[in-house]
Amino acid sequence: MALMWHFAVVTMVTVYFSSCQCDNRVFPSETLINNVVANPATGRLYVGAVNRLYQLSSDLELESRTETGPQRDSKSCTPPITESCTEAKETNNYNKLLLIHPDKNQLVVCGSIFRGICSLRNLSRVEQRIYYSDSNGEKSYVASAEEVVSVVGVMSYFKTENKRLPVFLVGKGYGGHDSTKLISTRLLESVPENEWVEFDSIIEASSVQANSFIQRYQHDFRFAFNDSGFVYFLFSRTISLQDNKNYTFISRMCEDDHHYYSYTELQLNCSSETKNYNKVQAAFVGPAGKVLAQRYGTISASDKVLFATFTSDDDSSALCMTPFPVLDESLWISGGWKQDKFWVFSLQLLKVHLSAHPEMYERMSSEVTGGKVNKNLLLDSSLQHLYITSERKITKVPVQSCHLKKDCHSCVSMKDPYCGWCVLDGKCSTKNDCSRSDEDNTWLWSPNQQCVRIKAFDPPNLSSKKQEQVRITIPSLPRLQELDQLECVFGSFQTGAVVDSANQSLVACSLPNRESIPPTPEQQDFVSVPVKILVNNIEVTSGEYHFYNCAATIWKNPNTPCISCVTSQWKCQWIPQDHSCTDEDEKMNDNRIVKPQQRENCPQFGFPEPLLIPVGHEMPISFQGRNLENYEGGSFSIGTELMKNTEQEVTREEGSKFKFHGYQFAYDKQQEVNISFHIKDRVTERKIDSTLTVTLYNCSVGRGDCSLCKHAAAEYGCVWCKDTKTCVYKDICNLPELGHCPNPEITDIIPRFGPINGQISVTIKGSNMGIKKEDVRRITVAGVNCVHMEERYSVSTSVVCEIGPKRIPPHDIPLEQTESGPVEIEVEGDRRGTSKINFTYRDPKPKTVHPSKGPAAGGTEITIKGDALETATKDDVTVSVGDVACEILSFGETISCKTGRYNGQKVPSDLLTVKVKYGKNTTKEIYSAFQYLENPKISDFHPKASFCSGGRRIVVMGSRFDLIQLATLKVQPSSDDSSVNTSLGLSKHLSKNDTVLEFYSPKVNVCDDVQSLRTFIQLDNMEEELKGFNYHQDPTFDKLAKNTITENIVIIVTGRGFSKAITVDEVQATVGDAFCNINILQDDKLILEAPSTKPSARPREQDPANDKLYLRVMFGQAVWTVDSVQYASKDDIPLAIIIPAVILPMVLFIALSIYCYRRKSRQAEREYEKVKHQLESLEESVRDRCKKEFTDLMIEMEDHTSDLSEGRIPFLDYKTYTDRNFFLPSKENANDPMITGKIQIPEARRATVTQALNQFSNLLNSKTFLINFIHTLESRPDFNARSRGNFASLLTVALHGKLEYYTDIMRTLLLELMDEHVQNKNPKLMLRRSETVVERMLCNWMSICLYQFLRDTAGEPLYKLFKALKHQVEKGPVDARLKKAKYTLNDTGLLGDDVEYSVLVKPNVLLREINSQVNSVSCSLDRHQRRRCEWRPGSTGQILSDLDLTSQKEGRWKRLNTLAHYNVRDNATLVLSRVLHTQSFHQHQDSHDEKNALLEDDNTFHLVRPTDEIDEVKSKRGSMKDKAMTKAITEIYLTRLLSVKGTLQQFVDDFFRSVLCTSSAVPPAVKYFFDFLDEQAERHDNVDEETLHIWKTNSLPMRFWVNILRNPHFIFDVHATEVVDASLHVIGQTFMDACTKTEHKLSRESPSNKLLYAKEISTYKKMVDDYYRGIRQMVPVSDQDMNTHLAEVSRQHTDKLNTQVALHQLYQYASKYFDLIIQSLDEDPAAQNRQLTLRLQQVAAALENKVTDL
Repeated sequence: MALMWHFAVVTMVTVYFSSCQCDNRVFPSETLINNVVANPATGRLYVGAVNRLYQLSSDLELESRTETGPQRDSKSCTPPITESCTEAKETNNYNKLLLIHPDKNQLVVCGSIFRGICSLRNLSRVEQRIYYSDSNGEKSYVASAEEVVSVVGVMSYFKTENKRLPVFLVGKGYGGHDSTKLISTRLLESVPENEWVEFDSIIEASSVQANSFIQRYQHDFRFAFNDSGFVYFLFSRTISLQDNKNYTFISRMCEDDHHYYSYTELQLNCSSETKNYNKVQAAFVGPAGKVLAQRYGTISASDKVLFATFTSDDDSSALCMTPFPVLDESLWISGGWKQDKFWVFSLQLLKVHLSAHPEMYERMSSEVTGGKVNKNLLLDSSLQHLYITSERKITKVPVQSCHLKKDCHSCVSMKDPYCGWCVLDGKCSTKNDCSRSDEDNTWLWSPNQQCVRIKAFDPPNLSSKKQEQVRITIPSLPRLQELDQLECVFGSFQTGAVVDSANQSLVACSLPNRESIPPTPEQQDFVSVPVKILVNNIEVTSGEYHFYNCAATIWKNPNTPCISCVTSQWKCQWIPQDHSCTDEDEKMNDNRIVKPQQRENCPQFGFPEPLLIPVGHEMPISFQGRNLENYEGGSFSIGTELMKNTEQEVTREEGSKFKFHGYQFAYDKQQEVNISFHIKDRVTERKIDSTLTVTLYNCSVGRGDCSLCKHAAAEYGCVWCKDTKTCVYKDICNLPELGHCPNPEITDIIPRFGPINGQISVTIKGSNMGIKKEDVRRITVAGVNCVHMEERYSVSTSVVCEIGPKRIPPHDIPLEQTESGPVEIEVEGDRRGTSKINFTYRDPKPKTVHPSKGPAAGGTEITIKGDALETATKDDVTVSVGDVACEILSFGETISCKTGRYNGQKVPSDLLTVKVKYGKNTTKEIYSAFQYLENPKISDFHPKASFCSGGRRIVVMGSRFDLIQLATLKVQPSSDDSSVNTSLGLSKHLSKNDTVLEFYSPKVNVCDDVQSLRTFIQLDNMEEELKGFNYHQDPTFDKLAKNTITENIVIIVTGRGFSKAITVDEVQATVGDAFCNINILQDDKLILEAPSTKPSARPREQDPANDKLYLRVMFGQAVWTVDSVQYASKDDIPLAIIIPAVILPMVLFIALSIYCYRRKSRQAEREYEKVKHQLESLEESVRDRCKKEFTDLMIEMEDHTSDLSEGRIPFLDYKTYTDRNFFLPSKENANDPMITGKIQIPEARRATVTQALNQFSNLLNSKTFLINFIHTLESRPDFNARSRGNFASLLTVALHGKLEYYTDIMRTLLLELMDEHVQNKNPKLMLRRSETVVERMLCNWMSICLYQFLRDTAGEPLYKLFKALKHQVEKGPVDARLKKAKYTLNDTGLLGDDVEYSVLVKPNVLLREINSQVNSVSCSLDRHQRRRCEWRPGSTGQILSDLDLTSQKEGRWKRLNTLAHYNVRDNATLVLSRVLHTQSFHQHQDSHDEKNALLEDDNTFHLVRPTDEIDEVKSKRGSMKDKAMTKAITEIYLTRLLSVKGTLQQFVDDFFRSVLCTSSAVPPAVKYFFDFLDEQAERHDNVDEETLHIWKTNSLPMRFWVNILRNPHFIFDVHATEVVDASLHVIGQTFMDACTKTEHKLSRESPSNKLLYAKEISTYKKMVDDYYRGIRQMVPVSDQDMNTHLAEVSRQHTDKLNTQVALHQLYQYASKYFDLIIQSLDEDPAAQNRQLTLRLQQVAAALENKVTDL
């Protein structure tokens, strides 16, 4: 059942508020205003804003306020928020609901934080909170936590058995973290016996709050109210998840319905014939009133009406209304009702009069409303003021502004139902403010559009020479009382007036005397005198009274004075004797007087003969006279303007006939002209009426040849004169008339080229080509017959014919003779003419089209180039692109045309054929020449405002602008303006590229109503409105308060409206020709800094008489001259004072400077010699060091690849590989059950536990259970990142047997993670870290899928790189204490000092066992390598130790022993022993004294002492010079980094190529996962290529390869020392830099590690890009293929892993969070269907029933 609403369109009128309305009360809010309510009892306003709550008086004065936020909150945490909620952060509190509870003097306040919990506050002091609790659970969550979800409420009651409880009903949409109650009833006081507390939801009604209901619809509640025992909710919702279209409903239920059984809905349709307004936005309920009630006829004035505003899909809006009786009937009965029509309005703050014909009568300007107006519009208690709420401001304005109108017309034109014209008070006012308003016609209601008017004057007009009374009819004149004074005012003449006692609308006044009447204006025969009717000196009405002057009537036509007199609108008569026009006088009985409207009695001359007079020939003219009795015996003269101020005598013939001998006229401007003659009495020189008008014609004008001359009408008598070769009147030519005209002469042919197939029109220009179209007998063009097109024939000068195809010549005729030839024409009389110009047949060949692309909207100007295109004329040629016509703009050697709109469904279109059609038979095609692409799209623009003067730079952003050739910005009035298509301003684009357009805002010519201006951007054929772009009135500048610029060069410019449409960066100001610095821009103030020195005046401003300059301010390109300024003149100081005052101090200063300089120079010379000696010594030391390092560099750059062993690569087995990757084993977790594979389970319970773990495994294989399990764990704050990683690894092992299922779970969780990051506007952060379970699962998944790739492909180059790096590091000295080496890639681990060393040659090493087996020993024999195990020389038996009594001492420092210390030489024999227990040094000493000596000091070093500790004794002995000489310059040794890098470069490149190469086998998992990322990127709009690149980098290179590169022991059975590990980190960092899109700016201050591979980074980046591109182009890996591969991996390796242990460890997490998991499963319908809760409880019972280790 749907309720249909209709409406009629209304014309809108903009009414501006005058300056006096600046006194409106205003309250500014610090934050965005959400809700406003008023207390009817007190008039107070309560304002709910973001983080604020205000209490205002009725005059908007602040009485109380409190802050409601921000507070620590998280939507994922349940109130109260404690420290355990780690996601909690400072959150803004949006006010969702305000309700007045007057019975308890309380205010209900609900916010968005803490799941929408409400509070009760004191209505008198809102900062006093009466009740608040955040620990009552979900039943107390009232509002929504989502900012965009709307909430409405209404006060009501709830009846119980013994009391009536105050409640309020709430309607709200559904947010992701809200309660599921769409409509709920909430308590306002506690009920202990029912265990109810404040804000509890006390009614459960599944019909309006089931989960499926919420998911299917998207409710948007807008209004709630109660009436007559019912509660109503107005809302919109969608029909389904697939259909996003909104529909509006009104629901109703009984107030005392405890179960919502009476709940019913009705769909509301607000629509016109062409548009549906389907989404409700705001509503109001009020009484119908008398006028609306009369309109409906079936309702009373007190019946209520629902008014609601709606929007359509295109954001246009409408207001619809329906009476409550009709609404309730529709809610009760499923039937139709009588339709009615309503009306539409624009979405602004409008005033509407709901009369019989509803009409908008005023639109409030944004200056008054404060910007965008929201739905919180309230009337004050007196109903005389309106509270208007914008985003951050509340304004109190009167409902009417009657007093602003000063006359009746402007008052009633407002159509304001509050206003009317108070006739006797002479003001526009409300009815209550008008005295005697209860009397008839004293208060004229504005909507009636009537004022007191003068209907008629009697007499209607009067001669200015007469004086009498006039009676004035005024139908709507108020009834006057006895004391009222009535007066009439005629101009400055004021007189009393009298009302006719018999007719109250008739007023009698005396007219002014002759002296008081103004003179008659020139060119007029009357004067209008303003008339005013005054009552008690108040003007009641006004009009005009005409005083005529008969003597002035002859000004209209001096040639007919009598006729002009008697035919005037006044009663004038003509007196022939006096030759005068006077007022009609009935007393004058002279028969010679011509009375009014008797023009036939006037003395006059007329009826000339002949009527045609030729130029250049004197032809007599006869005419007649009438009523000439007064002129008997008189003589007359005749003349006209073309007779050059001469007059000729008129001859009287018999009777009343007259004649003059004619005049030889000269006139050549046109063929014919009418001339009028005047006739004068030669005695009195007075003109006598003359109606003599003849036609003067010239035969030669427009008749340039014989045929044209003969074509002239016979009555003209025109002949072709052979001797003068002109067309003249027949009596002028001295020769006889020619019988036939000369032969035709052809002067031009258009066109001169035609297509071979012909069928085009040829225009032949010339002369004597016939007199009529039938005269043309035959036409040939280049020997081909041409069909005469008679309808296009022009006499003599132009013949048009259609040519046929080129004739096919016989074989013996040359081809060129048939392609070209003259035009021949034959006309009547066998006269022929042949052209000297040839016509040529040729074949046009269009070849290219440019541009080749354009928008589907058309408008692209394309240029066609080719050969012989200028064939035929523009009218014979058509161009089309595909099937779309192309309008030809120019035609010549190239053809240009403008494409039309493409109507095809496929965009971009296929490459279309461009067709050029010549005539009817020739079509030329250019294949695949043009393509229609998608239209340009505008995404944004800034700035969004301009002054009316324009000139502000506007930047428009979007896409596909390169397709556009011309972009224009134009301003038009809004559609409700009469001149809708009139452009008020236009500007072309300044610059353009594919994504940006720049314009200057157009200057608006008419800027009276800035609210009605609309700005459009025209892109070729496409036009789009820039919605949100506003024009503002130009700023106004005050004169400067101070025009003189002194030492203080700051100028303050004041005015209004400066900052409305400009920023300080766009403002410029000049004084003369110099620019000023702009410091501050405010709306009423501009502070700038003038030039410090006086600038020059502009050339146009230079005035020798004064030195004034002009201050100009430029807002963009608009310039305003503010005022003139001048610089203050400085007093001149005498030169005699200046010279001594300057020169004497200068001489003293120079003398002192010379003395100081000479003294310092001697001291400097001594210091220079000393420093020079030190520098020479330092230079010598540096030179030696650099020479040595350079020599090392040359030697070490040799290829060391031959040193690598080609033996077996020590790959780890699969289990060890996964253990190290998943669980990162160390000494701390070496006994971890996942490493050992052992768990302590009593033998008696082993079978039970095994069975329970298998059941738990089955649970994990339920996707519903596992997803809930993971979500529950991740929602807990104590489930930290380490726990998540461990959980993910355990899950990987537990599900290793079903890797395809594991992959599906990972995909599901990844999709959720993507949606979360995309919605939070930070998609680039996804996968950056391993902070979630799914991110660690992805890392493990990559490790599993790439294991075989490591063994087959990437492992070998990685191992070679590791071995080469280890060899390079260990071939030189390595300091065992500092962990620094001579050869490394890490500058922080570089050994900076020179260390003397040598390498032992082939020492003999014997292995000896001591109480243990020695499996493998790896020791370097470098003499300076610290020993970590015990060595025994074979000859002496001496034990080699790091420290003993023989260790060298340097002050308090002790040096670790080396092989060189023991003097071990080449080919020496050494014995390496290994013992069970590691013993300290002193346990091997026999002497107790030696032990104590070693323990005295622990300051030891190996090769180099720390640089920050210098031996004190040595420092005391050495000089500063010695210390400077001995200090190492570490930077010198950075060349070693290059040496090591050069040696390892090949190995690094080989590893990178093995990993980033698509030419060899790419792991299917990589292709599969990258395709998955590509699909998801296309699914989300805000995921660009850079974000996709980051996702791929984070998932594979960063997550796996960098980890393997930095930790080679994860895949190989090797040990990396700290020095080797530091170098691997440098290579790993290089790999990371190569995978990022960010360009790293390098400088001299950049770290050496970054600079080391700076040159190679670009190459590596290209490798990464090519790798990603190559994978995208590979054949996709299907789900089936991927599952097959994963199943094979599971089959090969699952039995090697500790799956049961992993399940056991996973259950520990389930046990820890058991209750939360059970709760999550209970809330999931899918989990309930599968009884997952019961199954988990069974597993728990089996595992925990007995006291075991579980």
